[in-house]
Amino acid sequence: MVITEVGAGLRSYTVDGRRILDGYGPEEACTGARGHSMIPWPNRIRGGRYTWAGKGLQLDLSEPEKLGAIHGLTRWAPWRYLEGAPNLAAFGYVLHACPGWDWVLDCHLEYTLDAEGLTVRTTVTNRSGTACPYATGAHPYLSVGTPTIDTAHCQVPGAVYLPVDDAGIPTGRRPVDGSLYDLRKRQPLGDRHIDVAYTQLRRDADGRARVRLVRGEGRAVTLWVGDAYPYIEVFTGDTLPEADRRRTGLGVEPMTCAPDAFNSGEGLITLEPGQTHQARWGIDPGVKEGTA
Repeated sequence: MVITEVGAGLRSYTVDGRRILDGYGPEEACTGARGHSMIPWPNRIRGGRYTWAGKGLQLDLSEPEKLGAIHGLTRWAPWRYLEGAPNLAAFGYVLHACPGWDWVLDCHLEYTLDAEGLTVRTTVTNRSGTACPYATGAHPYLSVGTPTIDTAHCQVPGAVYLPVDDAGIPTGRRPVDGSLYDLRKRQPLGDRHIDVAYTQLRRDADGRARVRLVRGEGRAVTLWVGDAYPYIEVFTGDTLPEADRRRTGLGVEPMTCAPDAFNSGEGLITLEPGQTHQARWGIDPGVKEGTA
């Protein structure tokens, strides 16, 4: 496992020589938000504009082609390495006020490896004197070693998806029944183009919801989310600007809120002064299909 100083991002994860993530190399720049954590919001904010406590705020447009702000404010920042061990790495960053954001957040990311795989813990405390809007997410791309994801099988436990407009902003909620987004039972991805958030997640007895990517009868790479994450974005990568990286991995993005939650309020957290929010997600690198 390799974590970068920039964004404290998850650059690569391999197990017994198998690539678990479609990441990037040591001499490459991160593209497509690969492995980034997203604070204080995941996904998009329409026009980069929102209102909080009666005040209108305008963020920089980090996705100018869609006239929006995307994936938060910390993913390109230099994080501090706090502590480490053979199975653990912890990083910290203080997000100060900046254009469109009036608060101070103390952010911590902890990556832990054990016999079950990888666990990522995001802990954020509001160090401001007033409450702030808050959400978080992550952006790994799963891989099962196939040249593209077309031949892989996938299972997503979401009963509802959020259709979006041309700017990637939700236009409502729809059941997955009968749609190309219905992956509640494992099936081939084929040529499906997917870039939507799922919710109403079916959770297992341990409270975790799981997305599985499977190579034939081989191993199933599984991303799980704890109960702090009611949404999972699934992204097949068809719109990535780098043509050679399209559909080479499956973006599976834990999110504590829906896209554009700073405006819709869907899943948005009000983080009071001094309050701490914590969320966990992780990756099971693979057991033989049939025993997962």
